[in-house]
Amino acid sequence: MKNFKRENLSFSLCGLNCGLCPMNLDHYCPGCGGGEGNQSCSIAKCSFQHGNIAYCFQCESYPCERYEHIDEFDSFITHRHQKQDMEKFKALGTDCYSAEQQRKKVLLNHLLNAYNDGRKKTFFCVAVNLLELEDLENIIKVLDENTLHLSLKEKAAYAAKLFQEAAAAKNITLKLRRKK
Repeated sequence: MKNFKRENLSFSLCGLNCGLCPMNLDHYCPGCGGGEGNQSCSIAKCSFQHGNIAYCFQCESYPCERYEHIDEFDSFITHRHQKQDMEKFKALGTDCYSAEQQRKKVLLNHLLNAYNDGRKKTFFCVAVNLLELEDLENIIKVLDENTLHLSLKEKAAYAAKLFQEAAAAKNITLKLRRKK
């Protein structure tokens, strides 16, 4: 959509953490309202119709029918916590939520630089999106302390194991859900 611009390109209008998306990390998409990316987004058009709101939860009609099945399937990024993340954003406020997402992005970049064997990018993006910051920091601390002698392939496998265990303990599946 022409002229659709937003200040916060890390957290989308509809509640996706764009800053933690593989497409954003690879510079294929600047994030919601960054001047490129999904400019035909119906939610962006809806934002214009409702006073150019920055986040859907600010709309008097939220949650509307657009949110009935919004989190059933994933795109390049997980949609599972869209509604939950908007509520968290609303409760914490822009500064606190954005700081948490920036910290998650730093951790994600560390994982990609130190533990990605070329096959874990999407996995790490999903894990960082779905797990709590404290869990991520604890796992990375264990990884950093215990993997100095391991090959990159072994580091990646160990990282995946630790993330899977943490996710299983919280009944979270670290895999994108595609439409069939």
